[in-house]
Amino acid sequence: MVKQEQEELSNRPDNTAFTQQRLPAWQPILSAGIVIPGFVLIGLAFIGVGVALFIASRDIQLLELDYTGADSTDPCYKCSDPSVKKCVCTMEFSLNTLFKGPVFFYYGLTNYFQNQRKYGVSKDDNQLYGDLGNFKSPNSDCDPYDYDRNDKPIVPCGALANSIFNDTFKLYQLINGTQKEVPLDGKGIAWWTDYNVKYRNPSVTPLVNAFNGTVKPINWPKPAYELDTSDEYNNGFINQDFLVWMRRAAFPDFRKLYRRITDDQFQDGLPVGNYSLEISYNYPVLSFDGRKKVVLSNVSWMGGKNDFLGIAYLVVGSLCIVMSLVMLIVYAKFNNSEDD
Repeated sequence: MVKQEQEELSNRPDNTAFTQQRLPAWQPILSAGIVIPGFVLIGLAFIGVGVALFIASRDIQLLELDYTGADSTDPCYKCSDPSVKKCVCTMEFSLNTLFKGPVFFYYGLTNYFQNQRKYGVSKDDNQLYGDLGNFKSPNSDCDPYDYDRNDKPIVPCGALANSIFNDTFKLYQLINGTQKEVPLDGKGIAWWTDYNVKYRNPSVTPLVNAFNGTVKPINWPKPAYELDTSDEYNNGFINQDFLVWMRRAAFPDFRKLYRRITDDQFQDGLPVGNYSLEISYNYPVLSFDGRKKVVLSNVSWMGGKNDFLGIAYLVVGSLCIVMSLVMLIVYAKFNNSEDD
């Protein structure tokens, strides 16, 4: 009995204000005179921010061009047939006002579930970090895209890399019947962390030697070490287009940055006039009821076009104002004069 009491005393917290919860404290009294004005101020603040976001979003220019080719009248209809290889189609469009720069060039896909769990883990992070050991023995997560029919390892392995988007685009400005190519800048379109931290090429020179004894992904027209032979800092696993694709989208309808229009001739944007978009149509989407599109857009201080964010702030702010009015009516009707 004595031993038990000694143990209880040894476990007892020190007799201090902190351990015995005797510190000074302040607890606000939420009266109607505080809550109602508080709701009004919060509502007005949210409405102000919502109006600013909504106006900024409305000022952003956006142009979408669907080139799926699902209908026989579409310019790319002939290319939508999977049996047609190396097909090129052209779409023309006009701009009636200056498309303010800098202009961002995106490709978009619909009904494409990059967020599917098994698809998302179908890659080898060690391999993509340049680990030569995983070149010869890909991670089992890549199955069935880890080895080809001849039991040679696939690099990069996995369904995610194998399904990389491979349509290419050229944009031309039409001036007096002649085509003037609009330069598209592909540098810096991937996340900084992907380019500098997450993905690495093997420390082998030349890069092609690191891929000895391996094969390219099944659906790739060329191996990783030939993605951009003109620039060693945009080749292999650190190729910008490859990095953009490997950064998975959260929703089935998404767009990814393809290029930016930053040339000095177009630093103010795309001028009024007629344009032609040349598309090398390679990526099939009709088999899963998907669609493809090109998106031209600019940005503001709030980012890209997004009406929802401004509307959400307006709705929450309006609800706060309505709730403050309801509380004011209830307080005025049921207030007891003896209460504060």
